[in-house]
Amino acid sequence: MQVRWRSAPTRAKQHASSEHLGCTLISFESSRVLRASKDSLALGNRVAAAGNAVHAGIAAADAIAACRAGVVWKGEHGQAAGHLEDVAGADGRRASTHLRRLLPLKTRAEYDPAPVTDAEARRAVLAAERIVAIAEHAVMSTSARE
Repeated sequence: MQVRWRSAPTRAKQHASSEHLGCTLISFESSRVLRASKDSLALGNRVAAAGNAVHAGIAAADAIAACRAGVVWKGEHGQAAGHLEDVAGADGRRASTHLRRLLPLKTRAEYDPAPVTDAEARRAVLAAERIVAIAEHAVMSTSARE
């Protein structure tokens, strides 16, 4: 299987680091989706909580890879954790554990009519919280180096 990467989102050249801006924007999106996941859990909507947790984790993984390597994964989500480990150093290795917990819920939360249990939804939100925290750390440490 061929590995496909895409460059981190960029803005106009007047910014000090377009890669940093890209990872900051992606990290912000992961935080927004994590909030939706937590709100859904609080409302008892376990499917939405799990689905949003998965998307928050994917966005956080993209932010980490963008901050550490200037690239994000573009391909099958099942291989994204390996990419994260390969390109994002210690943060990528820590984050890949949480991403691997989330990705098996993606199809189930989006398409499967079987309900997501309360325990599954809570574990998904917890994994998303952890990977988003790693992404926020990656953004902060990247901006501190500039």
